Amino acid sequence: MNNRDSDHLIAELREKESYTLTDDPKEADLILLNTCSVREKPERKLFSEIGQFAQMKKPGAKIGVCGCTASHLGEQIIQKAPSVDFVLGARNISKITQVIHQPKAVEVDLDYDDSAYVFSKVQNTDVKALLNISIGCDKQCTYCIVPHTRGKEISIPTPMLLQEATKMAQNGIKELLLLGQNVNHYGTRFSIPHKPTNFTQLLRELSAIEGIERIRFTSPHPLHMDDEFLEEFAQNPKVCKSIHIPLQSGSTKVLRDMKRGYTQEWYLDRIHKLRALVPNVGISTDIIVAFPTESDSDFLETMKVLEEVRFDTLYSFIYSPRPHTQAQHLPNTISREEASARLSALQSRHREILAEKAQKEIGKTHRVLIENYQDRAPEIWSEGRSDTNRLIKIPNQILPMGALVDVQITHNDGGSLSGKLLNA
Repeated sequence: MNNRDSDHLIAELREKESYTLTDDPKEADLILLNTCSVREKPERKLFSEIGQFAQMKKPGAKIGVCGCTASHLGEQIIQKAPSVDFVLGARNISKITQVIHQPKAVEVDLDYDDSAYVFSKVQNTDVKALLNISIGCDKQCTYCIVPHTRGKEISIPTPMLLQEATKMAQNGIKELLLLGQNVNHYGTRFSIPHKPTNFTQLLRELSAIEGIERIRFTSPHPLHMDDEFLEEFAQNPKVCKSIHIPLQSGSTKVLRDMKRGYTQEWYLDRIHKLRALVPNVGISTDIIVAFPTESDSDFLETMKVLEEVRFDTLYSFIYSPRPHTQAQHLPNTISREEASARLSALQSRHREILAEKAQKEIGKTHRVLIENYQDRAPEIWSEGRSDTNRLIKIPNQILPMGALVDVQITHNDGGSLSGKLLNA
């Protein structure tokens, strides 16, 4: 989401204010820090970076803080760091060309709606592109600050999405990554008159666009994974057979405390339904360990789900208390040492599972979209991702960007896969 917001900031400034990018902050007329506040560490890092840029910037250059941390700290940022010229919240990105001309501007209105705003064209020379389909989040997960930084959930009108995706395809984009806090909740609320629709219908309409070969999305919510959605996922040939399904905890009790809206049983039921439809599906997830109410037995429930699902990718973190969240006020008796031990146990077992799964890839054939290559001897190779989101290298081959090729896996080096080209 932040990458896409950065794309929009750059596009607006380039087209409407004649800015160009520079890799040298000492030469910049404008320095933007686009922030995340999901966890505490990036937020702490912000003020350190502001100080560094303030020392190195040239006279007259401006510093702007954008994104989620800007949303919830607002004027506090300028009070704490006077070198900052303006603050622009995540819900107010479309105002960038206004605030750069307003000294000490603070635009952090969570009710601001730019869901129907047509951003300037993003320059993209890749074969893949990001596409926002909604903004904000209506969920009230007790650990999550996002509803307090990105506001209520609003879907972007379908005609706008189809128009933008069509232009992307005409410019050589082969793969779309659809973005939303809860993508499969699409269609729940629009800010303009709109026909009834849902995420499954959106997938069908986007997949009808000529030139779009692949569609991915993140992140769906387990609660909204109905059978219609799972069946479309399985049957639509343009929808990649990899999916991110956030678990957060394997304990039904902790899930209730997190206000996730589902149980361990529901989560596993959706996994089993999905694998019955798509046996080779790639599944990634998020897990938080040491949530304040997580007991030893609750953690073991998470390990149980890990063993049963055997995720292909795992993003795991120690619980980080965030302002404006209900969990911030829960008593927490879990020591830092115990939290670290739980995270280590989870990650260690997952690494073992990945090694086991990677070895079983030998001999399998994957359809790969080429997205990178190296043509300098002795390192000559092409690489890309499979339909199931496995990164696969093809040695001794220089293939055009955007090519879809079949690759048979021949080597597994610590989970890194490589193979031979079967067709071009």
